[in-house]
Amino acid sequence: MENKSTTLLTYLCLVLAAAILGLPFFWMVSTALKSAQEAALYPPRWLPGELHWQNFVIAWQAAPMGRFYLNSLVTGLATTFLQISFALMMAYAFVFVRFPLKRLLFLLVLATMMIPVEMKLVPNYLLLARLHWINTYWALIIPPAAHAFPVFVLQQSFRTFPRDLVEAAKVDGAGHLHILLRVVIPASRPMLAAVVLLSFVARWNDYLWPLIVANKVTMRTLPIGLAYLKETTEGGSQWHLLMAGAVMAAVPLLVLFLFTQKQFVAGITRGAVRG
Repeated sequence: MENKSTTLLTYLCLVLAAAILGLPFFWMVSTALKSAQEAALYPPRWLPGELHWQNFVIAWQAAPMGRFYLNSLVTGLATTFLQISFALMMAYAFVFVRFPLKRLLFLLVLATMMIPVEMKLVPNYLLLARLHWINTYWALIIPPAAHAFPVFVLQQSFRTFPRDLVEAAKVDGAGHLHILLRVVIPASRPMLAAVVLLSFVARWNDYLWPLIVANKVTMRTLPIGLAYLKETTEGGSQWHLLMAGAVMAAVPLLVLFLFTQKQFVAGITRGAVRG
């Protein structure tokens, strides 16, 4: 009886948590399908009286959303690829390669996570200005590609990897790159999928850095584009159009999560158990 009560309480807590977390998204979708009058009603209505699918078309045409999508995809995919590539090689070296001052170097990498992002904005901007990279993809991709968080997560995951497999591969004559690509990465796919998803979501939702280094409309990403949409929709009072733009910005992340949720959950669970 006690087990059933505990299980019931657990499910109730999960349902309550899901409702609290899903309520903002439901309100966003509901507002995106309302008319301008319904979106401004007080007290607000939870459900639209009539579905206005044309809001998505109007929002798409009110701002260069296609260009914003392209910029976010290019910068998100390129930055995530470089970030994970660097993190894999660094994590592998910190775990499986012997070299002097390894612990000190790893601590220096972790120390970069303790520096507030705001403190790095001015020096990074000045450096990019000297390289004439302002308003280019290079400015949006290269600086965020160096991040310590994926290195730390993958290093912790690789520490649990069976050393016997690595030693056996070395005996067979495999080099470090071969071991990383053919032995370590295939066995670490769940954790790698979780890190890739988290990195891509962080880049997709990044607002501050693209706002600073991309002041041309043609180089803006989706988060900046939503602010631009607000400016172009009658003083920002067209909330149904703003929510339609927000829904369009969130759809790629939802699709990505649906395709990777099994790997993501397995990676998070493995990190919680072994970490």
